[in-house]
Amino acid sequence: MKLTVFGAAGRTGRILVERALAAEHEVSAFVRDPRKLDLQHERLRVVTGTVQEAARVQEAIGGADGVLSAIGPVRGDAPGVMVATAGNIVAAMRANGVRRLVYMTGAGVLQPEDPPALAPKIMLPLMRLLARTVLEDSERGVATISGSGLDWVIVRAPRLGDAPARGTYRHGYIKPSLQAMSRADVAAFVLQQLGDDTYLRRMPIVSY
Repeated sequence: MKLTVFGAAGRTGRILVERALAAEHEVSAFVRDPRKLDLQHERLRVVTGTVQEAARVQEAIGGADGVLSAIGPVRGDAPGVMVATAGNIVAAMRANGVRRLVYMTGAGVLQPEDPPALAPKIMLPLMRLLARTVLEDSERGVATISGSGLDWVIVRAPRLGDAPARGTYRHGYIKPSLQAMSRADVAAFVLQQLGDDTYLRRMPIVSY
């Protein structure tokens, strides 16, 4: 497949690019600063830009069979970056006739199907107190994707870490563990969603 990866220079995005190349996909990696993605491969194309630049997002998605987004809010981003990201990706996919989108967000974006759990009841009010703007922006981005009409899967992940992949994890509408999840395991699950309709137009959590 020909894939476009947004957030490709981030710690999770880079792993997505590496795993996609290892699986013999062709990858267009969208990055703000190409110096931060020190990878070279005959099936890798690097597109430089920001997700607020609709024309650059269009260029990155042109010719793709599927799109992966590992973009998350970072310190210094302008307000509304996640909803802008989602809107530009959706518009570019529609313009290019691309249907499959796997979009990552945090486990703090709750869904009605989630089971009752003590941790979210404690953590969510805390998140709204300490990072209300970021959480609300993430929720608006998710709403944009879920209302797009595309063939989307939104993967919700808990706190991420750089430990080696375990190869085993839980997924679905589950209570997330408080333990950090390996970025490599999350990347494996995200790539799996490209050809698996189990969670088509659904928002599973992946966790240990």
